[in-house]
Formats: sequence, structure tokens, C-alpha cells
Amino acid sequence: GTAARRAASWIGLVALLFAVLLAWFLLPAKDWIQSIDAWIGRLGAWGIFIFAFAYIALVILLAPVGIMSIAAGLIFGLWGIPLVIVSAAIGATLAFLVSRYFVRERVKAFTQKRDVFRAVDRVLGEEGWKVVVLLRLNPLMPFNLQNYFFGATDIGLLPYAAATLFGIMPGSMAYVYLGTLGQAAATGGGASGREVEWSGSTAG
Repeated sequence: GTAARRAASWIGLVALLFAVLLAWFLLPAKDWIQSIDAWIGRLGAWGIFIFAFAYIALVILLAPVGIMSIAAGLIFGLWGIPLVIVSAAIGATLAFLVSRYFVRERVKAFTQKRDVFRAVDRVLGEEGWKVVVLLRLNPLMPFNLQNYFFGATDIGLLPYAAATLFGIMPGSMAYVYLGTLGQAAATGGGASGREVEWSGSTAG
């Protein structure tokens, strides 16, 4: 039932947290973080754009991006939160447009064969952006698949984009925060050089 699926999702998140934390202690995470920080440092501002571009591309290609969100916390610290939210929102919007203008009929044929998508499609006509927000908060329906599904519905681009932006915030913050926990464990509780550097540059 719904309660069982919800409990399973929470158990999965807790298991992921423990797995991530365990990996930091068993694997040479500190060396990895320092190497990535050095690479980002050499790239300068381009490092942020490269990460964002890779994130957006993975969203469009239907690849899992949870690990990228965790990596953002590892590399950028708390600055990874706005980076992930903006990148995910852009990727979701572009995937929506691809679905609507290029593969809409194929997506619609795929979703209409599944009861859950048919039910959501009917409710979208009545509630619109509210349904988008609720589904974004639901970890049981894959984020990337939602983008293409919504593109095959009649919801408008602006309501979809706005609802997506707000709906993905809690999940994005949670994943990035997992990464910052790993960063803190690997660096002895201190902020990475990259985070300190950006904090200083934004304060100046």
C-alpha cells in the first residue's frame, strides 16, 4: 500500500545516509575531495558552469542525478544548494520542452498505458501546478521521468517551471546536505578550501 511504499522510501534514504557516511571513513574521501577541489580551483568560475552543464545534460538524458547532488555538497559545500536547484530546474524545463515539442506522442503513449500516470493526468486538468509540487515532493516517482511526463500533458510551461522550482528545493537541499556531511567527515569538520574561497569572494 501507500504507507508501505512511503516507509520503504524513508528506509532507503536512511540507508543511503549510512552508506555515504560509511564510505567516507572506508575510502580515501579526503584525498578525493582535495583532488576535486584542486581541479575546480584550476578551472575557476568555469568549474561551476561545467558542473551545471553536466547536471543539466544528465537530467535531459534521464540519468540519475542524486549522486550529482551529493557530489555538489562534497565539492561546493552549502553553495551546492543553489547550484543544484538552478541546474535541476533548468534541466527539468528543457526536458519538458523536449517532451512537448519532439517526443510528446511517444511519451503520451507510454504513460497512458499506466494507471498512475492516467490518474495524475486527469487531476492535472483540475489542480495544475499543485499536482506538480506534490509529485516533486514524492520520492517514489523518478524526477527525470516526471519532466517528460509533464511535457506530454496540457499544463502550461510557466506554472510547471515555477512549481518545479519550489517543489525540488527540499529534496535538493537534502541530497546536497548529505554531501556536506561527507565533506565535513573527510576534512575533519572544517569547510573545504573551495567553500572558504567562495565565501571570502562573495563577502568582498
